[in-house]
Amino acid sequence: MRKYRIAVVGLAAALLTAVTPAAQAATTLPAADFRLKATAYSGLIDDLDAALPNVSVPTVVGDGNRAATSCSPAAANRVAAFCWNSGDDDVTYWIPQGITTTADAYGEATYEGTTAILVSWYDNGTDGIDRGIRVSFVDYSTPSAPTYRHVLLVEPYTTSAGQASFRPVNLHAGGMFWYGHHLYVAATSSGFRVFDLRHLWQTSTTNGSAIGRQADGSYQAYGYKYVLPQVLAYNQSTANGQAAIRFSFASLDRSSTPDSVVVGEYANPGAGSRLFRFPIDYTTRMLTTSSDGYARASEAYEVSVQSMQGATAINGKFYLSTSDGSGNAGDLATFKPGGSVVMHYDALPIGPEDFSYWPAKGQLWSLTEYAGNRSVFAVRASAY
Repeated sequence: MRKYRIAVVGLAAALLTAVTPAAQAATTLPAADFRLKATAYSGLIDDLDAALPNVSVPTVVGDGNRAATSCSPAAANRVAAFCWNSGDDDVTYWIPQGITTTADAYGEATYEGTTAILVSWYDNGTDGIDRGIRVSFVDYSTPSAPTYRHVLLVEPYTTSAGQASFRPVNLHAGGMFWYGHHLYVAATSSGFRVFDLRHLWQTSTTNGSAIGRQADGSYQAYGYKYVLPQVLAYNQSTANGQAAIRFSFASLDRSSTPDSVVVGEYANPGAGSRLFRFPIDYTTRMLTTSSDGYARASEAYEVSVQSMQGATAINGKFYLSTSDGSGNAGDLATFKPGGSVVMHYDALPIGPEDFSYWPAKGQLWSLTEYAGNRSVFAVRASAY
């Protein structure tokens, strides 16, 4: 959905005013037709645990080697923000996409005593190396002076010589959420990749162009000090002729009963773009499954909102971020099931992405993607 502008006739000069077009209704879809099924937990984790030093989340968060900067992105009702250092703000081959926080991980909003924000970036390979995905572990215990370190996401595999190794995870990483010890990352065409934060490994940093186990027995990760391994995946399927979901972004909703996951689709133009909700089990940190092993959506809607980049839900109300490209402010949309989509134009900075809600603070967190104009920010959710 785009902005519509009208000319007000009869004034000395034409006045162009942003207006909200008639709200569009969201269409309910048969939710149970959309399914996910988990793969087995990787059998290589124990082997790599034995080969590499294990470190904790607090160790990584406390080992920040970069300092964030203060900034004031143009977001309506903004209540918090920071920006990356100049190198990360300007780099063209790493693109930030997803966001989650320790408020997703546990209800008390900390993880093993740490307060952190995680941001995913994908490598577009334009510098000649495709490193896959990295995640920034931001120490947010002192909001006025956040520090951070990038961690590379990896996929364990067995080499032709029968040795346990790992390789990059090549995804867009458009959205993610943290739940207990699991980090769920959206995989656009397939579903989710799941990473286990109980298995953070320290690697050798002597070879910035190598990945995985080397001939000398060392484990390299393109110069990154820490890696986080994929341990399983959720693969999607549909029933009754439904089109497959495009997993463009994802977030956690702790305000639903039970806790749930919101998934949405990017589309430009937006006709047919959809939103889904999947229940998640707080005891296992896995999606809730039936006896046949499938996790089925509990809600599904066609919203047909153009260029959705992120979505979450709070107390039954959905919040959507939309982008108008690199030259225009982003928009925030809301809707309640059974109602219509309402647009709040120019409420977000240029290039907004994924959403994550911090309940205790009432803050809706997001980030922007374009090089030279990147920020991480929060707005007051109750304003919408």
